[in-house]
Order: sequence, then structure tokens, then C-alpha cells
Amino acid sequence: MTPPRLPLSRQPLRLIHDRIATGLITAGGIGVLLAILAIGVFLIWETLPLLSFGDTLSLSTLSPLAWGTLKAALAAMLFATPIALGAAMYSALFMSARLRSRIKPLLELMEAIPGVVVGFIAGLLLAPWVERHLASTLLVFIWLPLSAGVAGSLWYFAGSRVRRWLPLSWAGLWLMPWLAIMITLALWLAPLLEQLWFGGDLRLMLDQQYGLDYATRNALIVGIAMGFAVIPSIYSLAEDALADVPASLMEGAQALGASRWQALWKVALPTAGPGVFSAVIIGAGRAVGETMIVLMASGNTALLSASPFEGLRSLSASIAIELPEAAPGGMTYHLLIFAALTLFLFTFLVNTLAEMVRQRLRQRYQRIGGSR
Repeated sequence: MTPPRLPLSRQPLRLIHDRIATGLITAGGIGVLLAILAIGVFLIWETLPLLSFGDTLSLSTLSPLAWGTLKAALAAMLFATPIALGAAMYSALFMSARLRSRIKPLLELMEAIPGVVVGFIAGLLLAPWVERHLASTLLVFIWLPLSAGVAGSLWYFAGSRVRRWLPLSWAGLWLMPWLAIMITLALWLAPLLEQLWFGGDLRLMLDQQYGLDYATRNALIVGIAMGFAVIPSIYSLAEDALADVPASLMEGAQALGASRWQALWKVALPTAGPGVFSAVIIGAGRAVGETMIVLMASGNTALLSASPFEGLRSLSASIAIELPEAAPGGMTYHLLIFAALTLFLFTFLVNTLAEMVRQRLRQRYQRIGGSR
């Protein structure tokens, strides 16, 4: 039998506080949803006048901007995804708990770095350095993964004494001197290889033989800078998904004879697949909507080019540059609003898909935990 409900004046003060907090949280959630809905309605309303303009072909002017947006996002994801997922797999399944408790918060703090700071460094420091040392930059990109594989092979074939002295759980620390030495070696070898293979000037060879003009601020710089900004979000979500894999699954796979690497690929990744996919999708959504990094590091040249050495211009950067000067009611104004609507819909759909995948992952873990 349900006990009678006490009047509000006779209820404990704690229950009253709980109800007030619940009401405020509910109102805040509803307010956020209404704000998002209002933004979408406003953008659609301001885009409708485009239908009244006779020159509908003017929408084709957005094609280079849309291509630049996708090109910048693809470059960033190619740079960020392998690094972020590799770090997530290592810290979640191989790193010692003591080291993980210190490294993980530091990597997540990278997300607090403002995009304008990253864009400033990329545009004023990174871009000129890469322009002067293009061969060195490309060699480092190729040599670093190979050197990490060499270090892993040497560790695998080393004796048990070396493995005890250099444990895999602390590889995040003892690999740093090795990688620093490899970077120094690559920077020393790059001018010699450029002189031997490319006649001393890689940029001139690319221009003469392949017609690839190198711009100081280009898609390569954007990919490095924006990839650096996207890494923390992908890493954090993917690491949480991998760390939440039930320990019984990993222990069972290893008890059946699987190595830790086989357990990672055959058990952990399939189980945490929805969470890892959600992390990558959310990272892609941020890369598409990033403004300041693209604005400061891309050169803002609207080109339909697949070359990573040429500039680009994204939808978000165009909105930031041209909207303050666009006359309300004109074609340019409505085109920029249409570009904003495109970014809004893409980001909304991407984040909705990622959240749906995350909910499926949570339900899957609950079923696994309930069956044990």
C-alpha cells in the first residue's frame, strides 16, 4: 500500500531540494533542445529566400567551400585517428594503472587548448618551418611509425632480462628517448636524401614534374594542426570504451591461448567497436566545424584541388570572414546562411549518430554484465 503523500510544508527539506534540482535540470535540458531547434528553424527560414532568386546556379559557388571543408576534415582525421586510437588501445589495455592515472588526464587537458592558439602556432611557426623543410617533414611522417615498429620488434625478440628492465606497461616512457633519437636521425638524413633523390629541392621537383604548386599555408598544415586539436576528443572517448570492456572477456581469451595482441584485435576491439566508432565520428564532426584553425592555417583559397600542398577554404571560415560584410537580404548573405545550415545539419546528424551508437554500446555491456 502506498503511503499518503505529505503536504509540501511537511516534507523533509532534502526532498524539496531534490525536487527543485530535478526541475532545474529538466528545464535546462528542455531549454537546450528548444535552443537547438530555434537555431535550425532560423537557419531554414533565412535560407528560403534563395528560392526566389532567379540565378539558382549561384549555389555552385559553395562547391569549392564544401570541398575545402571535407578536405580539411579528411586531412585532420588521417593525422589524428591512428595516433588517438593507438594511444587509447595502449593506455586502456597495456599501460600500468599508475602511469595511466597520470597520462590520461594530461592528454585530455589538450582539449582545453583554444583553437585560435593552435591556428596561430600553425600559421606563424609550423607553416614556414614545413615550407623550408618539406622533405624533413615527410620523412618524419614515414620514419616515425617505422621506428616504432622497429622498437617493438627489438623488444619482442629481446631476452627476458631486457623485458623486465623495459616492461611493456611503461613503454610510454622508455619509448620517448628512442623516438627523439629517430626524429633527430630523420632530420639529419632528410637533406642528404633530398640532395640524392630530388636534386636538392623537393618543392621544385614536385612543381616541374607533377605540377604541384606548394603554398605556405595548405591542407598539410591544416591536417597537422587540426588533427592535434581533434586527438584528445577521439582518444578520451575511445579509451573509455576500451577500458570498459569486461575484464572477463580479455582474461577468457588469454586463458584459451590468445596473446594480449590477439585478445585486443579479436575481443576488445569488436566489443568496444561502437564506442570507438562513436569517438571517430565525434572527432570528424569537430573537424568539419572547426573555424579558427582553418582560418589561420589554410591560406583561404577556394580551390577544387586534391593536392595536400595547396590551400583551401572551408564553409566555416567563409562564414567568419564574409558574414560581417554581407548585406542582409542579399544573395551573399543567404548563401552564407545556407552554408551555416549545411554545417548545422551535418554536425547535428553526426552527433546524433554517435550518441545512438553509444547507447547501443551501453546496452550491450549491460547484457554482458548481466549474463555473468
